Amino acid sequence: MNINENIKKAARAIHEADAVFITSGAGVGVDSGLPDFRGNEGFWKAYPPLAKLNISFYDMANPRWFLTNPEMAWGFYGHRLNLYREILPHKGFDVLLNIAKEKPFGYFVFTSNVDGQYQKAGYDDNLICECHGSIHHLQCLQPCSQQIWNNDIIIDIDLTTFKTTSELPICKNCLELARPNVLMFGDWNWIGTRTDNQYDQMSNWLRARHNKNLVIIESGAGVSVATVRRLSEDVSRKYGATLIRINPRDHLINGKGISIPLGAKEGIERIYDLMQNL
Repeated sequence: MNINENIKKAARAIHEADAVFITSGAGVGVDSGLPDFRGNEGFWKAYPPLAKLNISFYDMANPRWFLTNPEMAWGFYGHRLNLYREILPHKGFDVLLNIAKEKPFGYFVFTSNVDGQYQKAGYDDNLICECHGSIHHLQCLQPCSQQIWNNDIIIDIDLTTFKTTSELPICKNCLELARPNVLMFGDWNWIGTRTDNQYDQMSNWLRARHNKNLVIIESGAGVSVATVRRLSEDVSRKYGATLIRINPRDHLINGKGISIPLGAKEGIERIYDLMQNL
């Protein structure tokens, strides 16, 4: 594979596109300083107390902890919430937004990330579909209703145990325990209405661009949870769109497309640099 040649192809495809469909997984945030949860080593490096307990990300990202150990559950999600609030999106977010906003038929974002980094980088909240929900929203644990509300709580964490020392968040209606509106593993009580509405907006956006020159820019989407990758490839086939996959490890494409084996920030910036000469 000739990386430089593929970057040139990507720059040309984006330059000629009428609209940009941006898709991403967790890897897009690594260059911003967010932890890489790929494998237990990356997860346990970020959460040493959970390493001592031999608890993996898959084990921890489960709603049962809110029932059996709510202080640990909210310690984990509270720590992530605080981190996402503090971290600034890397320059690649800005570059991609500048590219997308110049297109005559605009952009839409589909992401498996729950961190709200696209909104923080200035992307239109009405043009984002968060397929796993958002940590910046809350719901009832039970749930007692289908209500979802903004997460403006402050969570303090004991970093030696990763348990919260704050008062536990409660439901606005029944005053029982609240939880993030995030889709977890084995999660039967997640309220998906907010995400369902986002899916509808995305489907309408794509249908309206059926006969346009659409390019898909995917970054940081791994194979372990392949929701983003599958959608990118499905949209590419259905709409005849050019798929550009930026990923340092999992860059191969099932079908036609342009593979760029780089991190999100470097890949986006190198493409943009070449676009200046087109």
